[in-house]
Amino acid sequence: MNRRNFIVGTAGAGVLLAGVGAWLRPADKGAPYSEYFARLNRELKALGPMRPVMLIDLDRLDHNIDVVVQSVRRAGKALRLVEKSLPSPRLLDYIARRAGTRRLMSFHQPFLNHDAERFPDADLLLGKPLPVRSALLFYENHRGPFDPAAQLQWLLDTPERLQQYLGLAQALNRRLRINIELDVGLHRGGVQDHATLGRMLTLIGANPQHLEFSGFMGYDPFVGMGVPGILGSPDELFARVMALYDGFVDYTRTRHAALWRPGLTLNTAGSPSYRMHEHERTSSEVSVGSALLKPTHYDLPSLAEHQPAAYIASPVLKSTGTVKIPALDGKSALFSWWDPNQRETYFIYGGNWMAELESPSGLQFNGLYGRSSNQEMVNGSSAVGLGVDDQVFLRPAQSESVLLQFGDLLAVRDGRIVETWPVYS
Repeated sequence: MNRRNFIVGTAGAGVLLAGVGAWLRPADKGAPYSEYFARLNRELKALGPMRPVMLIDLDRLDHNIDVVVQSVRRAGKALRLVEKSLPSPRLLDYIARRAGTRRLMSFHQPFLNHDAERFPDADLLLGKPLPVRSALLFYENHRGPFDPAAQLQWLLDTPERLQQYLGLAQALNRRLRINIELDVGLHRGGVQDHATLGRMLTLIGANPQHLEFSGFMGYDPFVGMGVPGILGSPDELFARVMALYDGFVDYTRTRHAALWRPGLTLNTAGSPSYRMHEHERTSSEVSVGSALLKPTHYDLPSLAEHQPAAYIASPVLKSTGTVKIPALDGKSALFSWWDPNQRETYFIYGGNWMAELESPSGLQFNGLYGRSSNQEMVNGSSAVGLGVDDQVFLRPAQSESVLLQFGDLLAVRDGRIVETWPVYS
């Protein structure tokens, strides 16, 4: 329970209740589970761990993978999987095998070491510039047949950071592959002008024994995220992105031709925008991660063909009837009279996740009582019909951090638990 919410709420409760009769709320059309969630509820009550878990629906995941693969094939590009959004080695391997790719994008040094060991045949591209000491720690901890000189690309964004990485390469007597981050409109760092790019390419060209130019990365999720129309339509924003990307490519081809060669990694896109790249021929690959699971932040027109494939399930620990607010005691009954959707109260195992209630329909969090990471209160009408040990299902808002909070993922197919998949530690 959030103490601040409680104090503020109780202080204003008299004012709220004094006029409550003038605007009674109707009951939401809450209902027991759909058949889909009823099957999952039965399975988890019989075979689940009876604690909060993250479910991965393999049937829906397969559908999403196929949608992405079909788009990539139409575009004539390669697919790179975003590891931070799919942070389980077996989940990544499952998707990679069905999609036919061994290209991964990594964002975290410990995960990068794990990727190199777990996927020795992978092509790894960093998704953000890391401090040079993080790169040193990667090399110090690297084990196994994965060859960084041929299979790893460090993403760098400034001449200053490139100079640091050159120093590392010289100290380790290694040759580093360098992919340059481009600012194509996101404005979260990266090269913004040809002069800066020229400085970086010149430094790479002057140190061929320690540095190798491997390509560009230009991330453009905003073109598919539904920005206000006054800022431009998706097509207009996409045209600006590609004009910038094409400009950097043309500059490199003409002014630093010695560094240009077939097979460079020209990476772009993100889950919200990957399908727009079917219509351009500059980039060689697109990156996709969260679209494969479709958390709520990705309920976007550009991903309308995708299906939600990840759910949190948490058992009901207590069913306590009408809502009761501490210190209000019997007066709390007025809340249930005013709002029929507070006539049933459930406390679930855990809570306060970045997630939205999904099933049964009609459930809601209680803002007056406050959020809890231990036993979250959820309320509903009498139509919800939950009992102790029944599951409350939520959709995560994002995948990259939320998937790491529940231990092993439970992979389900046709409503049955078929595998457990450890997540990154």
